[in-house]
Amino acid sequence: MKAKTGKGNWSLKTTKKLGLPFVFLLCIFFFLAGFFGSTLFFQSQDDVFGVRSRPRPRLRTSLFESAEYDLLPSGETGDESITSIPFQVLSWKPRALYFPNFATAEQCESIIAMAKPGLKPSTLALRKGETAENTKGIRTSSGMFISAAEDKTGILDVIEEKIARATMLPRTHGEAFNVLHYEVGQRYNSHYDAFNPSEYGPQKSQRVASFLLYLSDVVAGGESMFPIENGLNMDGSYNFQDCIGLKVKPRQGDGLLFYSLFPNGTIDPTSLHGSCPVIKGEKWVATKWLRDQDQDDD
Repeated sequence: MKAKTGKGNWSLKTTKKLGLPFVFLLCIFFFLAGFFGSTLFFQSQDDVFGVRSRPRPRLRTSLFESAEYDLLPSGETGDESITSIPFQVLSWKPRALYFPNFATAEQCESIIAMAKPGLKPSTLALRKGETAENTKGIRTSSGMFISAAEDKTGILDVIEEKIARATMLPRTHGEAFNVLHYEVGQRYNSHYDAFNPSEYGPQKSQRVASFLLYLSDVVAGGESMFPIENGLNMDGSYNFQDCIGLKVKPRQGDGLLFYSLFPNGTIDPTSLHGSCPVIKGEKWVATKWLRDQDQDDD
């Protein structure tokens, strides 16, 4: 007994009538329709949940995370462990690096406390023809010098050792810490940390780099600025006072390292820098200048 075939059933005879090419094209059509439909659906879901409304931040993980190393034997002055000090490259012209959380809040507060009793008006290294009178107003902060050896708490010793590892410049090449205090309106016009012999006379050694440890937050103003970063504003119109260019906002415990010299030992013109006026609050910073020769011999 033959089975009855309903009008709505798909039979082999129907397939033969339509032909295999038609069936093949029909399958392709449904495949493409499903593919494009799913793509549009997920795009609309992204828009609904805001996934595509903002770019993803660029994240870089530490090279030392979840890694194990078979360390080599160290030399007499080397370390037997890995040192990891996170930093961000702020600029290549000048070479400037930013070190977040370089020191703790407690360390910063202790350095401020030891510096307060010895604060005096900051001075300038004078060039030929300059006097204290005709350079008044260029640097209006107060400050004091203190070496790690003078600090009985040992905090500066720890900070100095960490700076040596961050810069790979020996501790003995560093000057004493210059702890500076800026009140509202106080500033330091743009200048170079390196001393040009044609302006300052012969030098026994030269400042290679500067490390600034910010000891306090600043409510407004007080940024460290590099007005001609990457060759900007080098047309001769810059007046050494305007707070422009690359600006670094002080944050307690963070560090800023920049190099005053090129690798060949000549002065990098883009290392010109200054301190913007404090607008609200106060600014505390400890500066460590690093030279090209051992300072114990000076």
